[in-house]
Amino acid sequence: MLTIEELCASEKAFFTPGDVSGVLGSNPQTIRVTARQRPDLIGYEFTFVGNRMKIPKLPFLRFLGVIV
Repeated sequence: MLTIEELCASEKAFFTPGDVSGVLGSNPQTIRVTARQRPDLIGYEFTFVGNRMKIPKLPFLRFLGVIV
């Protein structure tokens, strides 16, 4: 679980549900299951690579309103 400041400072191009769960106030597994079963409820970009959920950094930070 990372803070907004840690997400912004991260050099990673993609986040995992575990990375973003703290700022979303949700369990990482709930994020994964919702993305698979009800992707229409997820308001940010994501993709699955096999079983792994990847969340692109810049679109996610835009979703949070941290960057324009």
